[in-house]
Amino acid sequence: MADPKGFLTTPRQDAPRRAVGERVRDWDEVYVPGGLLPIVEAQADRCMDCGIPFCHEACPLGNLIPEWNDLVSRDDWQAASERLHATNNFPEFTGRLCPAPCEAGCVLAINQPAVTIKNVEVAIADRAWDEGFVGAQPPERHSGRTIAVIGSGPAGLAAAQQLTRAGHTVAVYERDDRPGGLLRYGIPAFKMEKHHLDRRLDQLAKEGVRFRTSMEIGRDLEAADLRSRYDAVIIATGATKWRELDVPGRELAGVEQAMEYLPWANRTYENGKNPPRETQESHLSATGKHVAIVGGGDTGADCLGTAVRERAASVTQLDIYDRPDEARDEDVEPWPTYPKLYRLSAAHEEAGELRTAPAADADARLFAASTLRLTGDAAGHVRALHLVEVDAARRPLPGTGRTLPADLVLLALGFHGPERQPGGLIDQLGLDVDERGRLARDAAFATAVPGVFVAGDAGRGASLVVWAIAEGRAAAAAVDRWLTGRTQLPEPIGAHDRPMTV
Repeated sequence: MADPKGFLTTPRQDAPRRAVGERVRDWDEVYVPGGLLPIVEAQADRCMDCGIPFCHEACPLGNLIPEWNDLVSRDDWQAASERLHATNNFPEFTGRLCPAPCEAGCVLAINQPAVTIKNVEVAIADRAWDEGFVGAQPPERHSGRTIAVIGSGPAGLAAAQQLTRAGHTVAVYERDDRPGGLLRYGIPAFKMEKHHLDRRLDQLAKEGVRFRTSMEIGRDLEAADLRSRYDAVIIATGATKWRELDVPGRELAGVEQAMEYLPWANRTYENGKNPPRETQESHLSATGKHVAIVGGGDTGADCLGTAVRERAASVTQLDIYDRPDEARDEDVEPWPTYPKLYRLSAAHEEAGELRTAPAADADARLFAASTLRLTGDAAGHVRALHLVEVDAARRPLPGTGRTLPADLVLLALGFHGPERQPGGLIDQLGLDVDERGRLARDAAFATAVPGVFVAGDAGRGASLVVWAIAEGRAAAAAVDRWLTGRTQLPEPIGAHDRPMTV
């Protein structure tokens, strides 16, 4: 550790955000450009270089956090980049999108604010690109083996890069018009600008990865044909089968799934451009509408920030759970587990300051709120959401009903497994599905179909970007071993590993 007293003398300081009034007028990232550089070395100095660094265990990638913290504190950015990329293919993704379970596992977090691990990580990644430390790493020789990866989200991309660098020929199939999966069309640009994704895709292409877009396996190409063309197949399609809201009025126009709304908004506003006049009139646009978001998770928060930028008349987010505490309850969620706390995302900060939801709490959320029904006008369009407060067991509390105006209702209720189209990929390959809708696989990420493997949310269920990358790396090692009889690729997790819990 460069400064043995850093954690005693330096308070935690997070990356500064741009003023709310400025950032809601564009689609750029919410943080001040270059705002980390003046503070990040001192923040890295707060790392205690623990004898047993629990941040390693909390992170499924096993990131070498104390090592690159020390290197940043010593101003050795190139070495820090090498240590960071040794365990993480895409640290600029995790540094922006991951909720940082590593910080929950930081030993300093026992009685102080944790080290800003996520901020240091993204600073290293960005500096590495700026200084030219990151480049293509094509293999020295090719194995002659071919692999198809279905899906170009973080799991698919990580698997593709690892296998390509091991010398195999890899093609990535993506049903959308551009690769990236949810990183492309599910994550708003104000959380991660798309040039971060594009330059990684360019790196993969230069290393030899081939991308096949607008190609849905099971529809545009039969799964059996794909399997016959390649020595192995990795399914990394994600868990995109959304949960439904079973209440009266669900059939009304204007009631949409969050993952219908967010991709439309991302396509419309990519690169921060204002939408053409015709797209402003889309039924998915929040402009001038009263918006209600059902679901209190990150997807709901992404919808909130998007609707604020579209200048909705009002936006309210409903969370069925009680408002969490602001500090960890050691009896319920002891360190180093990741606690459920009251957190103020950038979107909630914006909604709170702009008072987008007069009927809600300060940050636009209504906690312990359950939707009873939706009602509409004579034309069959939703106009109101009727809700009630609930107790911890989700039982309605008498006398707590209320009505919210709602011209657009967005359902952000989570996901349960990959989509299963009749006669599609899953059926064509004859894959087994478990009780939670996930594709069944063994400890080696392999399905019951020889040569077919599963990586990411399709096998794990909806999870974090850091787990998706870890899955992609581990599945790549499993495929390499299956093809060649051995592997030198890292295996950060097992197929059935889970986050630390009580």
